[in-house]
Amino acid sequence: MNTSKPLPRRPASADERVAHLVKNTYRGLSKALQNRLEKHDVMYGHWTFLRILWQTDGITQRQLSEQAGVKEPTTFSALQSMEKLGYVTRKKMPDNRKQVRVFLTPKGAALRSVLVPAAEEVNTIALAGIPAEDIVVFRRTLLAIIENLNDAA
Repeated sequence: MNTSKPLPRRPASADERVAHLVKNTYRGLSKALQNRLEKHDVMYGHWTFLRILWQTDGITQRQLSEQAGVKEPTTFSALQSMEKLGYVTRKKMPDNRKQVRVFLTPKGAALRSVLVPAAEEVNTIALAGIPAEDIVVFRRTLLAIIENLNDAA
């Protein structure tokens, strides 16, 4: 049994690298969301796939991999697990037996009504006390950084 206390976090300084600040922000957001997903017995790794399928149910495994930004073997493993949990079904299409499409089950679709509010709560907590105009600039800045890095890849 590990009885040691976690080390206190070092506060970020004003000159901290952007990459480090984004990494720590991601960790905090992820942990907060993960805690909420666990209350509904949903694995954090399934969250991205569920979000995509709530928007575009019936896409191919390849399309799901591309939209999630992960390799196809990762998607395949996640889908196997999600199928066992009753969240999705995979079907070969009669017109193309190689193509496998992924469909939400009623159970997978129903998760949306509890998980989306949980994710929205995390966003609300993260942005608490920040003026609306700062959030607009922050979002615009993050989108620009994403574009810059996509161009650099």
